[in-house]
Amino acid sequence: MRVVSGTAKGRPLKSVPGTGTRPTTDKVKEAIFSMIGPYFDGGDVLDLFAGTGGLGIEALSRGMDSAVFIDMEPKSIDTVRENLKTARLAEKAEVYRNDANKALGALEKRGRIFDLVFLDPPYRHKFGDELMALMADKGLLRQGAVIVLEHESGYEYPEQIPGFEQLRHAVYGETAVSIYRYLSGEVTDIDKDEGVQE
Repeated sequence: MRVVSGTAKGRPLKSVPGTGTRPTTDKVKEAIFSMIGPYFDGGDVLDLFAGTGGLGIEALSRGMDSAVFIDMEPKSIDTVRENLKTARLAEKAEVYRNDANKALGALEKRGRIFDLVFLDPPYRHKFGDELMALMADKGLLRQGAVIVLEHESGYEYPEQIPGFEQLRHAVYGETAVSIYRYLSGEVTDIDKDEGVQE
């Protein structure tokens, strides 16, 4: 794995030791950023279930101002910190070991608001839409924020989630990516793309 583009382009990223994490492949990462970017003019990103931190690091490399990385596993936290150092992006990042729900509560207390969120929970968990609703309830999302939800291709999240609209849905083998925009209760068809199947 490596950083695909931006200021840290080409820098290698380590995987988390063991088989408990499922890093996003470079192919899927490139596809995600071609759909949501590919580059950014600032903003704040949250990488929940960070794993290696590859998605949040890629977002920083491509122009995001800051990133918060959350994961429950100590090995993941160590790997994220190491990868941030390798990418020379550690000064733009905060890394916390915490469970997703508790982390969102802590971020709410600190008044954090995000423009981009990566949600890549273990495939056995099907609560991405619940986490999105929780983030909206806690005021963690800026109007127009983009949420990238990675999940197994055999499972489909609804196109319409209250307060959100699905912009894209793409399948890459066993992995699916559903991209939503936060509309703060408004639902519109503007900029809605048809799903892409690969």
